[in-house]
Amino acid sequence: MSRLPAPLPWPGGARAAASFTFDLDAESGLLWEQPEVAARASVITHQSYGPLVGLPRLLDLLERHRVRFIFFVPGWTAERYPGAVRDVVAAGHEVGHHGYLHEQPSALTEAEEATALDRGLAALEAVAGVRPVGYRAPMWDASWRTASLLAERGFLYDSSLMDGDSPYELAASSSASSSASSASSVVEIPIHWALDDWERFAYLPGLVGSGLIEAPAVARAVWEAELDGLRAAGGCWVLTCHPFLSGRPGRALELERLLERVLGMDDVWLAPMEDIAEHVRSLGLPPRTLVPPQV
Repeated sequence: MSRLPAPLPWPGGARAAASFTFDLDAESGLLWEQPEVAARASVITHQSYGPLVGLPRLLDLLERHRVRFIFFVPGWTAERYPGAVRDVVAAGHEVGHHGYLHEQPSALTEAEEATALDRGLAALEAVAGVRPVGYRAPMWDASWRTASLLAERGFLYDSSLMDGDSPYELAASSSASSSASSASSVVEIPIHWALDDWERFAYLPGLVGSGLIEAPAVARAVWEAELDGLRAAGGCWVLTCHPFLSGRPGRALELERLLERVLGMDDVWLAPMEDIAEHVRSLGLPPRTLVPPQV
């Protein structure tokens, strides 16, 4: 008998689930932590490549294969590039919340984190007419109160934590501002660093990265190894890409080859994050409570 939890049942009798996700950070990925880079045109244009060039290329790629996924968008990015976010919506993709100015939740007070959530919601509603049901913490660094703040605002799911091969219900702890009508949990769809293009491609001298930029085929090999492992484990494979990185031509080509491989797997349910979260919610799983360590 395995010591691991039993795999979740997936729709259509699939063995595993998978989703491609995109974080449309643009300049916000740097400006909250390092606002001084606003004076550096070369750095800023490295980031703006995402909404200006990478995003259109990726939207075309997804349209060719008739697939729908999610773009997590900071509110600031939506305000700076409203046409880009509207293009995402017009193409039929889900828009997720990704902070306002890509603020690191664990570095904020509860009030500051709540403000970033509310500003991001307001910006996405104003620009694209959407209210997201999914959230991903900027810098993949959620706080211990993030789940409760999301539940208070009616979010269905989060995708920021790394403690599982499959989604689960994450208990929302109470806070002083919680209302009686707040949901008791959010669905957690786990991620991890091996399935992020940032570690493979991100490099800005003196700011980000070691100087090693992987060949796109190497990145694909890493992501495929994780896909094969999670497929065997009956888990949920979630890839994260940034349009300013994976929207470059050679990388987009390898990404398309990877997508084609996943599409050819008849035992993998390839779905948008919202669909995965709704399926998990339908299972009625008992919420899991996370407890911070005491030191």
